[in-house]
Amino acid sequence: MKRALPLLLALSSALAFGAMAGHDWASPGRLFSALSGDTSLQSQLLMVWRLPRVLAAALVGALLGLGGAIFQGVFRNPLAEPYLLGSSGGAAIGATIALLVPLGLPAGPALAGLSFLGAWSATWLVLAIAGLHGRPDTAGLLLAGVAIAAMLGALRSFLMLALSDDTVNLQVVLSWTLGGIQTPDMAGLALLSGLVVAALALSLRLARGLDLLGLGEEQAFAFGLDPARFVRIAVLVGAGIVAAAVAYGGLVAFVGLIAPHLARWWTGPRHAGMLPASALIGAAIVCACDGIARAVLPPAEVPLGLITALFGGPFFLLLLARRLRV
Repeated sequence: MKRALPLLLALSSALAFGAMAGHDWASPGRLFSALSGDTSLQSQLLMVWRLPRVLAAALVGALLGLGGAIFQGVFRNPLAEPYLLGSSGGAAIGATIALLVPLGLPAGPALAGLSFLGAWSATWLVLAIAGLHGRPDTAGLLLAGVAIAAMLGALRSFLMLALSDDTVNLQVVLSWTLGGIQTPDMAGLALLSGLVVAALALSLRLARGLDLLGLGEEQAFAFGLDPARFVRIAVLVGAGIVAAAVAYGGLVAFVGLIAPHLARWWTGPRHAGMLPASALIGAAIVCACDGIARAVLPPAEVPLGLITALFGGPFFLLLLARRLRV
């Protein structure tokens, strides 16, 4: 609990910052008035638009943190990140279809549903290709993921050229691929909250297996774990978690890389404590970066993925430099 308290305080600070930040900054007093039931127009805008978006940003960050922790545990590589297995390319295909093809469905659910389906399907395809000649190993999964991601990227570009009828549609697709939290309605926010709870529960069920896998496949097998079966299950769970994050937030880079590292530094390598910590840190990072994205260039809004990449890129280079020195 002592280790969790600073993380909860950091998340609370990020939530407060995200609620106040924007084209029109809200003072702490205004925020308190809105939460207390004030009926002024500014308070209603905070309650109806900004606060649901801030909560959605935190929930998307929690999913990215969990997904990143699972993938780093599965591949036993601290430089692994949630988009390794083509899930981002699959999600981008689904989003492109949802945004450019008239499906006769509500825009929000269609975008989220097809993005999730695309990410999930891409991961299944990678697993199938990597296991053609027996059980998939981590090297085979990574190579298959790189190949599938490249093909899906080319397919997305082709669909954008073939299906777009004006530059506005292309701008919408490009904006989504750069990441950005959309303000959900109450039903969407409730669904996203339920997905985060389910993701955390599933992740914690994988904690012991991830710890054993970190000892090596032979040691894990000696302790009663079937590494091949566990890797398949963990990859699918991680891909599902990342797919849910992508469906609600687009392609937000580096959060799934940074959050598990900070969590591992704070709680240690045991996944039972590291997974919830990674979720809290991911939530705080996305919440704070989303606030910056709304406030840094008013009245325009900077894509969230650009802000996370701006901070995440140097962090990744620092990690790489440390590994090369070892």
